[in-house]
Amino acid sequence: MLKRLKNEQGFTLLIFLSLLLMLTMIGIAAVMTSTTDVDIAGNDLKSISALYAAEAGVEKAVSEIRTSYTTTALPPNPLPSGTLYLGNLTATYNTVDNGPAAQKLLTAGAYRGLYALVKSFTITADATDLGSGAKTRIIQEVEDALIPLFQFAVFYESDLEIYPGPDMTLGGRVHSNRDMYLGTHATLTVDSYTTAAGNIYYGRKPGSGQSLGTEGNIMIKDRGGVYQNMKNGDGTYLDCTDPEWVSESLTRWGGEVEDHSHGITELDLPVVTSGDPIDLIKRGTDNPSSFEYDAGLKIVDGVAWFRTSSDTWTDVTASLTGDSTLTTKSFYNAREGKTVTCYDINIGKLNNSAYFPSNGIIYASRAKVTGTEQAIRLVNGATLKTALTVATENPLYTKGDYNSVSKKPAALFTDALNILSNNWSDSKSSQSLSNRVASNTTVNAAFMTGNTNSENNHYSGGLENLPRFLEGWSGKTFTYKGSMVDLWFSVQATGIWQYGSPVYEAPDRAWTFDMDFLDPTKLPPGTPMVNTVLKVSWLQKIVSN
Repeated sequence: MLKRLKNEQGFTLLIFLSLLLMLTMIGIAAVMTSTTDVDIAGNDLKSISALYAAEAGVEKAVSEIRTSYTTTALPPNPLPSGTLYLGNLTATYNTVDNGPAAQKLLTAGAYRGLYALVKSFTITADATDLGSGAKTRIIQEVEDALIPLFQFAVFYESDLEIYPGPDMTLGGRVHSNRDMYLGTHATLTVDSYTTAAGNIYYGRKPGSGQSLGTEGNIMIKDRGGVYQNMKNGDGTYLDCTDPEWVSESLTRWGGEVEDHSHGITELDLPVVTSGDPIDLIKRGTDNPSSFEYDAGLKIVDGVAWFRTSSDTWTDVTASLTGDSTLTTKSFYNAREGKTVTCYDINIGKLNNSAYFPSNGIIYASRAKVTGTEQAIRLVNGATLKTALTVATENPLYTKGDYNSVSKKPAALFTDALNILSNNWSDSKSSQSLSNRVASNTTVNAAFMTGNTNSENNHYSGGLENLPRFLEGWSGKTFTYKGSMVDLWFSVQATGIWQYGSPVYEAPDRAWTFDMDFLDPTKLPPGTPMVNTVLKVSWLQKIVSN
């Protein structure tokens, strides 16, 4: 039997105290480590907060730059600078102008391939957490790009609908700031980048009152220049309703067909000082954005005014009416169900007069008269003396070929654009459709016009009828080259789209985008711009206390 040592109890106590000391040290180390981790996390959080505050300063400067260009088409003056107070954080930002604006071909992003007037700025934002003293600096280079709108073959502010009966080809890029609806009874061919800030659908817009009918082929070029059908092998169509829409569309078109799911956003609308884009065509009274202020010749309520080289206005009404450059005519519009009273502007006679506008801009307007349509009509316009833009708040008609001989840069801005063929006769305008038979006609001009909305079971007529027709065009060709832009709903010509008797039959559409508009020197006078701000480079610096 073993015997207990005399000092065994003291030895046990010593071991216990050693273990207690060891555990105490481990506990103290753990507490110190946790405290350090909390301090580090707190410092990281404060640094991140300072980063976000600096970002807010940058975004404030970017917003001021964008607003200035959108409302004035000029850089902000003075350049954006200031201080933001965000709780316990401050962010001081300032902007440096990097030099004169320059024409530049955009090579990346949603606007690649377009020319823009680009101006660069460098924004520096310093943010401080007042509690910890944490500081962060962000240096952001941005470019403001003013993009001539007529570089698009088609640009819609609202929903874009395309559903032609005969074959139709669109030769340039197509964009909608909202949804896009594509369909056809035959073959719709699109040759370029196709984008929507909303969704891209196959078929009819709800509320249009139209059925699908015969389902045709929608052929859109991919990145390699090969046409790819929107129709799948099983007869369905690839659009935004497909759960794999983003990946499948990228596979099929290589990034040439994109909507908001791919990151496409709205383009800011044409420069107006305030209000809506339609202000461009409204009269100048209390409207500084009106084309009336830019015109070299204006015809308002029966009086023609010519802007002289000394920038004064001269009344030339007697001269223009005396040689029949300006006359008043009337005819019937079957779509509106109204008699039209219009100024006929004889472009051929104006070419040879002393009053062709030196800056190439005409503004014309007739006061509204209840029960009739007041309008402007361009006649004898096959040849233009030089580049010419015509703007009116009224419906605008072209009669016969327009700008078809030695084509010049040309544009038409209107409440509603109506195409009358070379065979149009005012005396037959109220007769049956069989007596209003069109002949082949050519128009070469960009246009910005209004439309009606597809709603209450009434179709807008779609892009294929954005230029409106009033004749029997069956078997005849309407040849068009230009850029088609729809930014507003018509205010004066609000008659709903109707096909067949008594209004019109559709032409064969030989429509192409005018590639000359991709050259900034060949744009029509007064071409509006859309604006976007591009972030070029970004740098963060941690500033020592």
